[in-house]
Amino acid sequence: MESLLLGQRSAVFDQVDPHRVSDYVNQHVGQHCISLAKSARPQANLNHRKFAQLDLCRISYGGSVRVVSPALENLFHLQVLLQGQCLWRGPQHEQYLLPGELLLINPDDPVDLTYSEDCEKFILKVPVAVLESVCDDQRWQRPAGGVRFLRNHYQLTELEGFTNLLAMICQEAEAQDSLLRVQEHYTQIIGTKLLSLLHCNVSREEQGSASVSLGRIQTYIDSHLSHKLAAAELAEHACISLRALYGLFERQLGLSPMQYVRQRKLARIHACLIDPHCTVRSLTELAMDYGFVHLGRFAESYRQQFGELPSATFKRRH
Repeated sequence: MESLLLGQRSAVFDQVDPHRVSDYVNQHVGQHCISLAKSARPQANLNHRKFAQLDLCRISYGGSVRVVSPALENLFHLQVLLQGQCLWRGPQHEQYLLPGELLLINPDDPVDLTYSEDCEKFILKVPVAVLESVCDDQRWQRPAGGVRFLRNHYQLTELEGFTNLLAMICQEAEAQDSLLRVQEHYTQIIGTKLLSLLHCNVSREEQGSASVSLGRIQTYIDSHLSHKLAAAELAEHACISLRALYGLFERQLGLSPMQYVRQRKLARIHACLIDPHCTVRSLTELAMDYGFVHLGRFAESYRQQFGELPSATFKRRH
């Protein structure tokens, strides 16, 4: 397995001072700093490839080293230990890693890793935007606060097909004729695999769950019709992205969210106008109660939806 994860074609440094490797990583991959244990001239190695939006790295420092970094903010840090040992210090606990184990660090968690002298690791950096794009394309629900993995330590043997996928991506990255659209396709597969195999806060909807999501949004709209509703508020309530919200309404209703909200507000006004028990002092006051400040536009929208002007409905009431 380890021989398939970035070979000599991707070599950047071979047997150099570890700080040269660290400087390169800071410039091309992500900010961090290293502190080395006293040892006899450690020699570091680095293989690196950009692959669409991903970064692929294979690193050995040749000596015991501690790597620390503030939270990476917009990157998920995934590493597979190939040789040696690693200690990860997390916010609430520590975790020892052995060869064949995988660690995934969320963007809001700081990085604090200590490696043994013989340690070699493969690193995959995945932008937050990649996983958000997968959620939108698959119509999976993600919390408004963002994607987060709830368990961060795995045996590779637990993740069916993932090791072979990493090997294929490395092979494609090193191919001389690798096309960007192919790399982007593999990137989406990586994101989908991570969200499917690893425990996270994304709800992978079943076939029919779109109607459930829509029903929940519709209930929320109907209970807040007198409020100034915005599409972003509806997306947050449903725990989906704004793009997914628009897609859901277009597929299910053939309307934008705000077009639907306007229809529901007009329907509520119409129901009030034809109900003799509903108190209506004036059409203007009723329209403004539901956020219609341009009365001419309100009257025209009402006529298009109900076939008559609101004034006609109001007169018939009396």
